[in-house]
Amino acid sequence: GSMGFDFGGYYTHIKYLEDIAYTLDDSRKVNIHFEKTTDGVKITESFEPEKENDIEMQEQGWHSILENFKTYVENN
Repeated sequence: GSMGFDFGGYYTHIKYLEDIAYTLDDSRKVNIHFEKTTDGVKITESFEPEKENDIEMQEQGWHSILENFKTYVENN
């Protein structure tokens, strides 16, 4: 049960330790906000969904990306 995908784009905004925004090659926008909390860092990500797959599947995909990022950060 896993799948992979490739996508590209370009960064439109970077504010050190706070925000990253980028636009995917298909023009969809993604925003990521980092907020320091007493428990660590809270990451909030918003994205414009694509039209090919249902929103729940896309949310699961983005959640999986964040979980992989979390694992990477905690182990490095």
